[in-house]
Amino acid sequence: MSHRIKAIALAVIFGLTLTTAPALAATPKPTLAQIEAAKKAEAAKKKIADEAAKKLAAANQTLRTLTAKANAAQALYTKAKQELAIATTAANAAAEYARQTQLAVAEAHRVIGKMAANAYIMGGSLTDIEPLLSANGPQDLIDQISTLDKLGVQNTMALERYKAAEVIARAAKVKADEAKVAQETATAKVAAAKKVADDARTLQQKEVNKLQAIQDKLARELASAKRVRITLEQQRALALLEESLANTAANTGGQKKVWPDIGFKGRSTIRTTEAQRAVAVAFAKKQVLARKPYIWGSEGPNSFDCSGLVYAAYKSAGLGWPNWDRLNSALYAGYTKHVSIDELVPGDLLFYSYKGTISSIHHITIYAGNGMMWEANSKGKGLLYSNIYSIKGLMPFGGRV
Repeated sequence: MSHRIKAIALAVIFGLTLTTAPALAATPKPTLAQIEAAKKAEAAKKKIADEAAKKLAAANQTLRTLTAKANAAQALYTKAKQELAIATTAANAAAEYARQTQLAVAEAHRVIGKMAANAYIMGGSLTDIEPLLSANGPQDLIDQISTLDKLGVQNTMALERYKAAEVIARAAKVKADEAKVAQETATAKVAAAKKVADDARTLQQKEVNKLQAIQDKLARELASAKRVRITLEQQRALALLEESLANTAANTGGQKKVWPDIGFKGRSTIRTTEAQRAVAVAFAKKQVLARKPYIWGSEGPNSFDCSGLVYAAYKSAGLGWPNWDRLNSALYAGYTKHVSIDELVPGDLLFYSYKGTISSIHHITIYAGNGMMWEANSKGKGLLYSNIYSIKGLMPFGGRV
């Protein structure tokens, strides 16, 4: 039986006049075959994604190994550069020492040669031979000449020592230069090994990045396939629920009275569009399907009471202070524009009263269309999708927000 036929049956049972007011489209009911196909598509995507994940994991492991090698090569290169710097400093110091020693030997040659010439050849300046000319007698002269001879011998020894130092300094410079060359060669080899390691790591990083991009794409596709499957399952479950409850509503007789209209007044205008009302209905529907509990005084997101569900639904549709506020069920009756029961459209509010008066209104629901409503019923029943006559005391008007 179609929803339209069921609605007509309701009208016959309750003596109501149906209108052509738009109702929300019935929830589509995917077939089991469609759901099974969605499951297979999801499983196929998962298999591909799992295989790609294994490749990515292996590539990452290789990258970690290459990174460790590159880091080790970097450490060796750094050490080699430090040792090269030390060898270069030592070679420079040895070169400077050899230079200074060579200068000292040359200076020693000059001074000793000059003294020898002046002392023994007497060809120097008067200053150089003055000690000899001022001698007091032959013995004094002999003593001074003897002293000069000793001085010459000492200076000759000093010169030999200088020459020996020069030889040592030059040998040290040769060794320092050789050490520097050897260290430069070693540093070049380490640098080459470092470049090979860095290049390998860079290439592997590119491979990892490529595999990661593939994995990300597959993950998105898998998530999409999963959403398709879940949506189909939820739509089928909801459609079955709607059919069951609509059948119950269409076959329930003897519903109790709708209170007479004794001139109740509400707002003269409405604040919502059809699109906003559809959003509010969808919100209420989602909370019911999530089987959220009824807790008095709650307005979501984890639990609701009847007016809390109404408030949260229209808040989700964009209404807020000062145009929308958290009220109790009775106050909403005066806070909305009254429409007759046969003019209800999805999103209109329904009110239930103990005595048929505004002050005795105790319950409020959201009209879902086709004689059904979304409501936060009670602590025992929670949130429900039910027919509008399942609760006694329906007021003779609905409230359009």
